Amino acid sequence: MNPVRILSRRAMLRTGIMFAAGAVLSPPLLVAAATGRHHGSRKSAPAATGNAHQANPLTGPYATACAMEPTTGTVIFDHDMNQPWPTASLAKMMLMLLVAKKITDGSLKLTDKVTTSAVAAKMGGSQVYLKPGETFTLEDMMQAVVVHSANDATYAVAEFIGGSADSCVQMMNQEAAALGLKNTHYYSVHGLPPAPGEQADVSSAYDLAVIARELVTYPEILRWSAIDTTGFRDGTFELRNTNHLVRTFPGCDGLKTGFYDQAGFNVVATARRNGLRLIAVVLGSPRKEENFDSAATLMSQGFLNYEMREVAKKGTPIAQAVTVKGGTIGSIRPVWAADATVFMKRDAQKQSYTINYSLPATIVAPIKAGQSIGIGEVIVEGKPQQAIAVVAPADVAQGSLIQRLIGDL
Repeated sequence: MNPVRILSRRAMLRTGIMFAAGAVLSPPLLVAAATGRHHGSRKSAPAATGNAHQANPLTGPYATACAMEPTTGTVIFDHDMNQPWPTASLAKMMLMLLVAKKITDGSLKLTDKVTTSAVAAKMGGSQVYLKPGETFTLEDMMQAVVVHSANDATYAVAEFIGGSADSCVQMMNQEAAALGLKNTHYYSVHGLPPAPGEQADVSSAYDLAVIARELVTYPEILRWSAIDTTGFRDGTFELRNTNHLVRTFPGCDGLKTGFYDQAGFNVVATARRNGLRLIAVVLGSPRKEENFDSAATLMSQGFLNYEMREVAKKGTPIAQAVTVKGGTIGSIRPVWAADATVFMKRDAQKQSYTINYSLPATIVAPIKAGQSIGIGEVIVEGKPQQAIAVVAPADVAQGSLIQRLIGDL
């Protein structure tokens, strides 16, 4: 995770489908997590047919969708975003998150060797045709997972990090619970169609946006998901990104696609332009091209209508000072530990923001540069949007005996 904790936490590109006249995205709104629950007793996945595929007046046919700004978690578009839906290969996003977290904490390395089991080698669907006993680095395996959606590589990585695929599924569900995802449950590590008597992996557009919000904080994930094509097995096998938007939508650098008949075409896409990143989730499209078009439309309209406005740059002093007790100086003005920004509509003349500081009355010397002093909270239209640490700008040494005595008076 990003160490800065966020509270909660060419014209339009060939979309092929135009917005209805006068239609705009919803205004910024901090949306609470889904409240519905997925029950383990559900016998079958919801089918991607019937009324779920009636054309949406904005972006075409799909079952459920949402668009989110990940820094603040603001949802700017919602179409039944809490409806549970079969993930197909989007289930791999949770495996990607587990791997990214373990790389960050040092328990995994990209150079680690991952060996293919006999079971992994038998995985169907999209694959890189691993053979039992064949070994690749974790880096190579993850490129196969993220770029090519390879089920055999996914299963091998799951066994590597969890000891077994079943244990990895448990880890995936534990992580989903830790993120507060109410409509997400995994039964597999890869998202392949369930066999008779088995249950489908399910999530919702909102839950998948939350997972994506986590994923975009990890450079390794975006490095893999932005790849167009790359080689595997010494260049003898080409990995081509299943996410067409990395080739057709300027700024797109991820994230993942999924498909099988009952799930329809699913995509979680993300792009960054002019300092603003957006996430679009579109689930249950009956046709692949419409799936990508819908996600492109959501992101295009988001970039057209919204912006990140700079409030303060990292390292600039805040507007308030804090008294220093027993130091060589009497007070310090903390500085921002990260850039402070506001997410709002471009034409929002009436929108305003304020900054509230949570600071101690005094701080005792000695003080180290970068030491956390308090919090600066950005409030937009009365709602908290960002909370960023403010820190000491420089070292403050302990004062002389006289200075300390004066400080105690």
